Amino acid sequence: MPEPILTGRRLPGKAAIVTGAGAAGEEVGIGRAIALVLAGEGARVACIDLDGDRAATTAGMIRRRGGQALAITADMGRRADCADAVAQAVAWLGRLDILVNNVGISPPTSLSGLDEAQWSAIMAVNLDSALWMSQQSVPHMVAGGGGAIVNISSIAGLRAHGSLAYGTSKAAMVQLAREIAVAHGRDGIRANAVAPGHVMTPHIAHRMPPGMREDRRRVGPLGIEGDAWDVAMATCFLASDEARFITGVLLPVDGGVTEIGPLPAHGLILRG
Repeated sequence: MPEPILTGRRLPGKAAIVTGAGAAGEEVGIGRAIALVLAGEGARVACIDLDGDRAATTAGMIRRRGGQALAITADMGRRADCADAVAQAVAWLGRLDILVNNVGISPPTSLSGLDEAQWSAIMAVNLDSALWMSQQSVPHMVAGGGGAIVNISSIAGLRAHGSLAYGTSKAAMVQLAREIAVAHGRDGIRANAVAPGHVMTPHIAHRMPPGMREDRRRVGPLGIEGDAWDVAMATCFLASDEARFITGVLLPVDGGVTEIGPLPAHGLILRG
């Protein structure tokens, strides 16, 4: 979809943190798109990334659009960095209403080839960071009367995709959101998960073999390709008061891919 037209009316006055908010150059991946959409709907956004220059670029893009943003450099695989990042963000924001746990890494792994270091690194960045960021953020949200947490999972956490550690971490992110939703609902905290699938981002495009992009499009029920803006708009909805009665849910943003079996998928491919 083209860059959405944002009104600034859905999140006025809200204070948000987005992890993994950077991208190469001015490319728009999922984290950057989420930060831009939240800011475009009125939120002030703390943009966190391991690469400080990439975080700064995202913050600059927000400011050029008339929004307010802070760039924070942090290694989300380290608990201490997560605590420090939340402290920096809240010191600037003054409060905290929204946390988007988006950061993730996806090196290919298999059962036979996986070693302890690979497993630990993937879990630390993808899953542990969501836990530590939530742990640090919830008290600030409670102090402000409530808040919303959105974990960016993946359809790789719903169906096996051949990347053992990544898929496992993304499945656990969904359960983490559910547990937080139940444990802190009475505190005014909502927690949900978004599962992107068959979404074309610059990161995916750079790694995709020739022809695979068209194959992915053809296997989807809608026959179209999703992008980072689709994920960002779904995230914005779950973070907003429009979703005030929604918590503990998983929202796939995948064009319906996870709802079809192999035979219907084959039929869709033949139809083009």
